[in-house]
Amino acid sequence: MAQSKIETYVGFCIKSGKITRGSGAVSTLKNGVYLIMVDGTAAKNTQKLAFKFKNRFSCPLLICKAGFESVVNKDGCKLAAIRDAGLAKAILSVNDDNYELYFGGNI
Repeated sequence: MAQSKIETYVGFCIKSGKITRGSGAVSTLKNGVYLIMVDGTAAKNTQKLAFKFKNRFSCPLLICKAGFESVVNKDGCKLAAIRDAGLAKAILSVNDDNYELYFGGNI
């Protein structure tokens, strides 16, 4: 199966070290986060943390409907922060049915 553009952009983030994976690691960041990504199948507490991080960093929240662990290349990962403005903008510009931009309401 071919990679989606979002997977490619996240791969660029991984190679350049501009992604932080895991809720504990994201919670230690002070600033410089341009996009929060969360697995749509994550537990309610993880979803609440994603929303909290979205508000803390004043950035968009992107929900992955399936295959999040393979996208961020880390087993058991349910939350990630993109720390590159250009790549975050590129990820948000892609129209992919597997991803949904969070605007409010329940995740």
